[in-house]
Amino acid sequence: MDRMRFITISRWWRGAWGLKKRVEAVAVGVVLVGALSVFLGLGTQDKSSSACQFPAIYNFGDSNSDTGGLSATFFRLPTPYGNTFFGKPVGRFSDGRLIIDFIAHKLGLPFLSAYLDSLGSNFHHGASFATGGSTFQPLDGRMFEARYSPISLNLQLSQFAQFKARVNEVFTEDKRTSLPRPRDFSKALYTLDIGQNDLHAGLRLKTMDEVLASISNITAQLALTIEVMISSCPFFLSCNRFWQPKRPLGCLPSTLAYKLPKPDDLDQNGCWKPHNEVAEEFNRQIKDRVFKGPTFRGSSYLSRSLYCKVHTYQRSREACPLAQCCGSYGDSGVHCGIKTIVNGTEVEALCSNPSKYISWDGVHYSDAANQWLADRIMDGAFSDPPVSITEACHKPPHF
Repeated sequence: MDRMRFITISRWWRGAWGLKKRVEAVAVGVVLVGALSVFLGLGTQDKSSSACQFPAIYNFGDSNSDTGGLSATFFRLPTPYGNTFFGKPVGRFSDGRLIIDFIAHKLGLPFLSAYLDSLGSNFHHGASFATGGSTFQPLDGRMFEARYSPISLNLQLSQFAQFKARVNEVFTEDKRTSLPRPRDFSKALYTLDIGQNDLHAGLRLKTMDEVLASISNITAQLALTIEVMISSCPFFLSCNRFWQPKRPLGCLPSTLAYKLPKPDDLDQNGCWKPHNEVAEEFNRQIKDRVFKGPTFRGSSYLSRSLYCKVHTYQRSREACPLAQCCGSYGDSGVHCGIKTIVNGTEVEALCSNPSKYISWDGVHYSDAANQWLADRIMDGAFSDPPVSITEACHKPPHF
């Protein structure tokens, strides 16, 4: 039965129709809801140094920070994904780099290889266990039918535990090794960005009232999961750096095209107020349940809304706030990477300058928007209290 279920999953996720659904339901990327993004600065560092020298990054999450896991496991993202920076698709849900890529670069580290990618990967400076479409909750029947990724957070943590154990078994001090040094696990930066798809699934499969009623249960489960991660896993001890953004769910081009909200439901920026209110409530409860709890006392976390920051980016770059560069949505939509025939001619919807757009494919940020946000995340502009990531290791542990 398990084997047949796996085969069915593979077939669903490989098909062209599945690609269309994945871009809508899986990606729910950086532009979506705040849900939860966490930066965990671990271990002890040399306090005499002005900047933290993290030897590695270990990342968990969904398509916000998937560096190729889903692409290696189920399907390869088509061109023009990746074209702006890499010149080809590299498994990232963007025209170029993700926020995690910019953070790695600013810390002097290479881009993270996806743990699930067996070809050309190098884990000497960390790995990304994130996969597009992942949830922090294990999939139930409805979410499975909606084609969310089966690689939920509990499986990613299991993969990491196995990875760490195997590294400890086989590591040798060979300079050419692609494996991390075992001692670096306690000094690494751990990042977690997940939860968007859990809320997105609710908005797709439930009424608005049902979603609002379920937020308390979702945030309680998420808070418990994180507390268990920290209390039971030695590699999460001494974490002291958190990022928890409030993302404008109601501003997604894909959401606005699919739901067709009434004019009275739009705010002054053209975003769907009810969905943004759900996102705000979700983030408020996450902040109260998780970051104000005793487990996180002394930590810093992001509490300022990305909603305002996104529109600041729009004004500073004259970017298109509610349009997407690649693809289009609606009844006659042409999804990013999918070509269609119009009047006998093969066409695809693609803008000429992605840097003028906040949204790349209707659900994910462009390379330029990711860079703009990463710069402000790195310098602590989004965190409360303001602490840059490069100073995270100098904060006293909260335990």
